[in-house]
Amino acid sequence: MRVVGIDPGTATTGYGVIEESAGRLTLIAFGTVCTGAELPMPRRLLDLHNRLTELLALHTPDTAAVESLFFQKNVRTAITVGQARGVILLTLARGGLPVSEYTPMQVKQAVAGYGGAEKRQVQAMVRAILELAETPKPDDAADALAVAICHAHSYKIAHLAAEAK
Repeated sequence: MRVVGIDPGTATTGYGVIEESAGRLTLIAFGTVCTGAELPMPRRLLDLHNRLTELLALHTPDTAAVESLFFQKNVRTAITVGQARGVILLTLARGGLPVSEYTPMQVKQAVAGYGGAEKRQVQAMVRAILELAETPKPDDAADALAVAICHAHSYKIAHLAAEAK
């Protein structure tokens, strides 16, 4: 199963693609989609959609996971991230992918074993789980890989539970 994980943002959206096979997770790709702050919001959202569509065609994931929006003190930031999430969800749906959403606490719990884990702890676990020499950079990409890992673990547990019924 190939999973794409997404850490949404308007300026920077992180993505990570992993493959689960025989209980092992392997890194396929990771990076960011950046949009120019000088561009009007509709153009930035279109650029995000186009780049994400290209990534889906290139990496052909079977399923997708997106970090859900957590509470933001800055309303303007929450609105722009919400707009980016909408574009991301639409793009994934248009690509025919089943999409799951996870809170930051769920991602931390699945990857680091503790919902209150610090960012660097989660990143260290991403490196260890994927058997990487270095922590993926930038942070947005590492966060997206954590979302993908969370989904791979959650997917497996959900399907084992369904089989047990």
